[in-house]
Amino acid sequence: MTIQLYCFGESGNSYKAALALELSGLDWEPVFVDFFNGANRTPEFRAEINEMGEAPVMIDGDVKLTQSGVIQQYVTDKSGKFGGAPEDKYEVLRWVLWDNHKLSSQAGMTRFLMNFLPEAHRNPDVIGFAQGRLKGAFQVLEAHLDGREWIVGEGITNADLSCCGYLYYPEPFGFDRAEWPNIDAWLTRLSETPGWKAPYDLMPGSPADRA
Repeated sequence: MTIQLYCFGESGNSYKAALALELSGLDWEPVFVDFFNGANRTPEFRAEINEMGEAPVMIDGDVKLTQSGVIQQYVTDKSGKFGGAPEDKYEVLRWVLWDNHKLSSQAGMTRFLMNFLPEAHRNPDVIGFAQGRLKGAFQVLEAHLDGREWIVGEGITNADLSCCGYLYYPEPFGFDRAEWPNIDAWLTRLSETPGWKAPYDLMPGSPADRA
């Protein structure tokens, strides 16, 4: 049975789940969520797909899951990939939770404020504050990757697939790969993995569709 992932191209959290599915080799297909026209806010979506009104949502037969980290763990349990060595289980989880709270949360908000809100509502003070917090997260990841190829262990894990979620997007949000050489090298290694695709190549929906 083909796994369905409700997602849209602009969503970094959707990308984490989509990339895990794509690299796992599991049979899956994207289902477009028209976020910018409010599809996720309809009563039907909340009643039938996700009461939280968010993407991604994964459906595999009778299993329906939301939240990217949970979906990534499901992919690991089903495919046997990206969990790391048994002794790395909690370290992988630690970095997924750190990303969700410290990195992706700030990157997603900042990118949205700078690129997808009407210009009149782009408060520079709020953006500056968010970018400051984001810089702190980049510093943590940059230092951790010094002398390492992957965030945890000797290969790609959900820690990598989570932390990279927003870092391949072309829209500006205060991240310049050239300023972070260890992060840049890590992102290059990940993008050279067979099967890797950029967000707008992996999921339907992009800013160009609304231009």
